[in-house]
Amino acid sequence: MGQKINPLGFRLGTTQSHRSFWFAQTKNYSVGLQEDEKIRNCIKNYVQKNRRISSGFEGIARIGIQKRIDLIQVIIHIGFPNLLIEGQTQGIEELQMNVQKELHSVNRRLNIAITRIEKPYGQPNILAEYIALQLKNRVSFRKSMKKAIELTEQTDTKGIQVQIAGRIDGKEIARVEWIREGRVPLQTIRAKIDHCSYTIRTIYGVLGIKIWIFVNEFGYL
Repeated sequence: MGQKINPLGFRLGTTQSHRSFWFAQTKNYSVGLQEDEKIRNCIKNYVQKNRRISSGFEGIARIGIQKRIDLIQVIIHIGFPNLLIEGQTQGIEELQMNVQKELHSVNRRLNIAITRIEKPYGQPNILAEYIALQLKNRVSFRKSMKKAIELTEQTDTKGIQVQIAGRIDGKEIARVEWIREGRVPLQTIRAKIDHCSYTIRTIYGVLGIKIWIFVNEFGYL
């Protein structure tokens, strides 16, 4: 049987780095992990509430967290800055207050920074969000997958694979559909591959979207 592994975890220390940087004693590790989850959920909920009605995009590629003894540094990598915050400073302050309330941490300061990504459609999270939006608007799944691949081709990536699973188009029997363009060498560790899995709730049930993007290949040292 095929042994599946997350492509990001498989490449840690070679072409991938951690999304969270902090140290904790063994007994406090689970608390730190839950804290990270709270921070990420709080930011995503805030963006969903405050985004424009016309655009269903969150536009967040990833959220990086760095913790020190007296400081929590959160870096939001975003594809479309206008979608996150209208008035930059005021929005960030409000977001910081929301996250601080959620964490209940008195001893540590919270600092949130926003970094813009040059090519948003080269990010699997943003692409998955785009496909989810299309499926919610009753666009054909095959059409939305092809459109997502077209958008990725503009960003100089070497290959992409998109997979959708569940009750596609409301059919009674769940199935898996996938499409690939270019190379996606999942077994090659020196190949930098970006991956995300995204859940979308439709009126027929839950669909799962998985995207693999082959960014670059590093030679031997």
